Amino acid sequence: MANAKILLLEDDANLNETVTEFLEEEGYDVISTYDGYEAQDALYESKFDLLLLDVNTPGIDGFTLLSEARENGVVAPSIFITSLDGVDDLEKGFQSGCDDYIRKPFVLKELGIRVETLLRRGFFHEAKELISLADGIEYNTKSNELLVNGVAETLGNKESALFKLFMKQQDEVLSHERIYKELWDYDEDPSDTALRTYIKNIRKIIGKDRIVSIKKQGYKFTSQ
Repeated sequence: MANAKILLLEDDANLNETVTEFLEEEGYDVISTYDGYEAQDALYESKFDLLLLDVNTPGIDGFTLLSEARENGVVAPSIFITSLDGVDDLEKGFQSGCDDYIRKPFVLKELGIRVETLLRRGFFHEAKELISLADGIEYNTKSNELLVNGVAETLGNKESALFKLFMKQQDEVLSHERIYKELWDYDEDPSDTALRTYIKNIRKIIGKDRIVSIKKQGYKFTSQ
């Protein structure tokens, strides 16, 4: 199973540990950081499905961190966790690029609901867990699993990430550069040969006509 990867920025050690343990128990892969510079480095080094950011943090505050991340092309949905409760703070948070806001103290179950909702919106902006692709073939947006007759197919980490990207960008041409940026971390060398292998393996499951190769441009996943 390829779980959603979450970046947590929270300088309170106890709350950081509590939130990390809760999200990991929910099946998420959590990278926890304690100051803005550490979170900034993590954003540079890895791709995340969701950002969970405190606001008043050492080094770089959450507002500035997210604003700069948006300017640098980071599109992962984000939630601010903060004790700030003023309308001006709320406005500043959304202006910096956040998608949701949760005020301290909060109930962990509420946080889990907000996280799950935002991750699902990455597909069709609706709370839809199973997406039907063809007879007997479904995609689970919560677990990021490709199911054939209810049985999860085994996909490698990059294959799973690639298919998730296709599902989010259906009927859009994804350039090779965009795919390389999403699948390979900064310290890895992208491989066109490996990408073709991932495409081939996915086509074996869903049919070769669903992923179209666009000459000199990239690939497109067709919804029909």
